[in-house]
Parts: sequence; structure tokens; C-alpha cells
Amino acid sequence: MPNHTFKLNGETVDVEVEDDVRLLWVIRDLLGVTGPKYGCGINVCKACTSHINGKAFNPCSVPVGAVKPTDEVTTIEGLADTAPGGDLHPMQQAWIDNDVAQCGYCQPGQIMAAVAKVRQCRAEGREVDDAAIEELRNICRCGTYNRIREAIKAGAEKM
Repeated sequence: MPNHTFKLNGETVDVEVEDDVRLLWVIRDLLGVTGPKYGCGINVCKACTSHINGKAFNPCSVPVGAVKPTDEVTTIEGLADTAPGGDLHPMQQAWIDNDVAQCGYCQPGQIMAAVAKVRQCRAEGREVDDAAIEELRNICRCGTYNRIREAIKAGAEKM
């Protein structure tokens, strides 16, 4: 069986698994990191949104064989480590302050997508406004979109 090496939340991991196994299953089932959630498995709901090399991606749609040893995958568990001070990331704190979560299932993916969107907007020299937030396609079955929008704006101010 092939061996795959990459960084996960700042640590180098090695896993023996077939090349075509989706990265989400590797992260959750083989490595025990359960923040990215399984929702649809076809890159639609975005519950598994994580970062690869600082950009949002959905590990449910990426085979582990496509991940290079130099790639850095960050899940919600590693997000605080990317923040100054290392407590909670400002976007995580904004989620708490704005009382976003109801069931909470989609929230790790929502937060990871929001952080990536703020970084993208800043790199492009544009504001994190309603139009930018509308570009996110993460699904929340509880419908907390108004609170999500407010949390993204609040988190962006502190990032």
C-alpha cells in the first residue's frame, strides 16, 4: 500500500492508504481529526472545508494521492495555531460572540471558509462586504446565515 506524507495542523503525518482514498477519510478515520465534517462527499455542502497551503478546499473531493509532502493541511483544530497568541482564532471568537451555532455541524467548515475568504479579499485589496460573503457556498441547515454574516465581519475586523 502506498505511503503518503503531508503536514496536518503543523505536524508531519505519514499514512498508508490507497491513492484514491479521499483526504477527508484519511483525516477523520485514519488520523482521528474529526473537525472537518462529512456532509455530502461531493464538494457541495462544504461541511468539510479546511485549508491547504492557506486556501480553502474540500477534502471530500481530493484523493490523498493528490496531496504532496510539501502541502500543509489545516483543519479547525489547527486554526488557533495560526492566530496571534494561539488561543482562539479571531474568527472562532467572533462565532462565539455572535452566538452563531445552533446544531454546530457545519460550523468548522463555515469558519474555515470565512478565514480563507478574509485572506483572499485582503490579498485582492477589497473589503469583506456582503458581496464577498455571498461568494461563500457553505450550507447551514439551521439557517443561521444572518449571524454567520455578522460573525464574518466581526472576525475580519480582528484578523
